[in-house]
Amino acid sequence: MSTLAPTSLPLSFEFFPPKTPEGFDKLAAVRQQLYPLKPHYCSVTYGAGGSTQDGTIQTVRAILSEGFDAAPHFSCIGASKAGVREQLAQFASQGIRRLVALRGDLPSGYGGFGEFRYASELVAYIREETGDHFHIEVAAYPEMHPQARNPQADLEAFVTKVKAGANVALTQYFFNADAYFRFVDDAAKQGVSIPIIPGIMPITNSTQLMRFSDACGAEIPRWIRSRLEGYGDDKASIQAFGLDVVAELCEKLRRAGVPGLHFYTMNQSTSVLALCQRLGW
Repeated sequence: MSTLAPTSLPLSFEFFPPKTPEGFDKLAAVRQQLYPLKPHYCSVTYGAGGSTQDGTIQTVRAILSEGFDAAPHFSCIGASKAGVREQLAQFASQGIRRLVALRGDLPSGYGGFGEFRYASELVAYIREETGDHFHIEVAAYPEMHPQARNPQADLEAFVTKVKAGANVALTQYFFNADAYFRFVDDAAKQGVSIPIIPGIMPITNSTQLMRFSDACGAEIPRWIRSRLEGYGDDKASIQAFGLDVVAELCEKLRRAGVPGLHFYTMNQSTSVLALCQRLGW
């Protein structure tokens, strides 16, 4: 770990809440391996309808106790205003000052959306209830949200979230830097001035990556998909190729002056550390 040099580019890491005591111990070890990179903060995901709420908050509190800033994902689908108000009060009482505000997915068995249909409504409500107490991150989709009607409608939805009071945007992961650059330019033309931070997904498992990408609408360029398919079950070749591809993407983004990088760690440290070492960090 001592060979890692800190980077002046702000880095942040996303984790998901473990489901077992062993998972919490493993994630604690992963965090210790990543902390020498001096993350700006760490975010922790939230299941559909808040189904992992307890694990999310437990993980956030652990990160805060370790001396780093942390942000729970906070989804509003299926929620009531009273419930959100109560949750915001609990966040504030636990020393949480940063949130990733999302619409979220409707869990199975829910009959309706609740009192919020869009993330922009959640952001506006947080501001209405708490003023500037929370630093709010929202999601952005350089290649379009999979449920959006078209790119223009998706851009308009993003602008609405920003105008509702977002401080920063985190993008869905992508492998085509031009999609990110075009999205940032289009948002700027609509008056968006907040930082739009690229989300970075290390490539370590081709089957998992393709499944995630098909579900969330992230495009895997044909040449990358073909190479990954060609490696079959050769994990070492997949990881070496993935390291080359994602390191080149990160370097291109860094040279362009992006405001930071947000790594989707999948609760693993090896791939993120390898990327940062390759980049001289």
